[in-house]
Amino acid sequence: MLSKVMSSAVIGVEAYPVEVEIDIANGLPSFVTVGLPETAVKESKERVKAAIKNSGYAFPDDRITVNLAPAHIKKEGTGFDLPMAVGILVATGVVPQAAADELLLLGELSLDGRIKPVFGSLSMALAAMQGGFKSIVVPFANRREAAVVKGIDVYPAKHLSQVIEFLRGQQPIDIERSDPVALLGSSSTKEDFEEVKGQEHAKRALEIASAGGHNLLMVGPPGAGKTMLARRIPSILPPPTFEEAIETTRIYSVAGMLGRDSALIATRCFRSPHHTISDAGLIGGGAVPRPGEVSLAHHGVLFLDELPEYKKHVLEVLRQPLEDGKVTLSRANSTITYPARVMLIAALNPCPCGYYSDPNHTCRCTAQQIQRYRARLSGPLLDRIDIHIEVPAVAYGDLMRDAREERSKDIRRRVIAARTMQQERFRRSQIFCNAQMSSRHLKKWCAIGKEASGLLEAAIDKMGLSARALNRILKISRTIADLAEREAIAAGHVAEAIQYRILDRSYSA
Repeated sequence: MLSKVMSSAVIGVEAYPVEVEIDIANGLPSFVTVGLPETAVKESKERVKAAIKNSGYAFPDDRITVNLAPAHIKKEGTGFDLPMAVGILVATGVVPQAAADELLLLGELSLDGRIKPVFGSLSMALAAMQGGFKSIVVPFANRREAAVVKGIDVYPAKHLSQVIEFLRGQQPIDIERSDPVALLGSSSTKEDFEEVKGQEHAKRALEIASAGGHNLLMVGPPGAGKTMLARRIPSILPPPTFEEAIETTRIYSVAGMLGRDSALIATRCFRSPHHTISDAGLIGGGAVPRPGEVSLAHHGVLFLDELPEYKKHVLEVLRQPLEDGKVTLSRANSTITYPARVMLIAALNPCPCGYYSDPNHTCRCTAQQIQRYRARLSGPLLDRIDIHIEVPAVAYGDLMRDAREERSKDIRRRVIAARTMQQERFRRSQIFCNAQMSSRHLKKWCAIGKEASGLLEAAIDKMGLSARALNRILKISRTIADLAEREAIAAGHVAEAIQYRILDRSYSA
């Protein structure tokens, strides 16, 4: 007796189809799983056997062989429980093979037959749709994220017996319907820029960074409001596009961090790891590589407070993700790539005590201490941060003034208008904002006039800018022009972009 049931598994955030082949032959009772199963997959036999019996079906006392194809890829996770159980019941004639041929199944079984959620069901539903399947059976808790995928019928199931009755045509399962696009558009943060007194220069820089998706570094003394400013960035960011939300949700689904019954990560994520984090925690890794903080912040904000306090080798591994927008983790058996296109926001003090160049406090650090402190940040890393700004301590008068500060929703309106221009500009490209432009895009969209070119040339000669820093100034200039609703980049836009490179101008000197 032979049967075949289709399931799926994930590598990184990408899913691939898996054929679950069941052969039941005469011989001593045994249950063997082949096809490079890891420990959790090998243990499926005990869960499957108990679930079938406790659901009221007979478990065959014969030699059972389960093959997971393709056999050269290591299989991980518990999502093969349900297809194994269904395959066994197809092989014993309880379920017709034709019914199982029409859909893809995934789910973990408890000993009483209940179907538990699995990781990565959104990626698996996408793979099923792209593979030509018309239907997929998923655990009830995964129903909303799977239903995000259009073009495939999603059947949520709570129990093994419910799936068997459905396949035998005895009891229908209602198709899950979803309208995830309706979730997009709102800001989830309750923090508002209206609460920030003063710091107009910093607010302007954050508006530019949000409008173009640029990385930003704030330098200032303790208590100046760097963290307060950073935590309000999500309130002015534009809502993610549907494609961006899908990409982010896939990462959280694979990592097992998607909320119960959640359909979509509908807002931009804000991740703020502690400075004691390891390189594996920040970039991703482990025996079975999992996404790190830089991937969990995909299409959102990664905030690193007290930047020099992070271990230097941890910061250095950020260089490749900031440049390429992805993280590649290589292991002996596989190479996994996670998306990591983030807006990096970093904050640091100008010296160990924090009061270097502060007119109101005396710095207690020696020149050697300051030099060691700044040396923790390499030039190549700073080169990948588009905007550098100083955030001075707020004056008493600014703190106590009654004037109403600009609200986040007003800033957000301008940011959305600028992003709309960028979406129209890059509609035929696989990029979403100015910060993601390549050299080819710069040549096409960042042409400057003679006056602006003279300014840029003088800045390069005086500040010793690298080619990468030059490109970043052009990108910032493009964003400033977008905020001003101008197609052409003017000399004033370039001049403002140049003054957002304070580390090139004075700090590193």
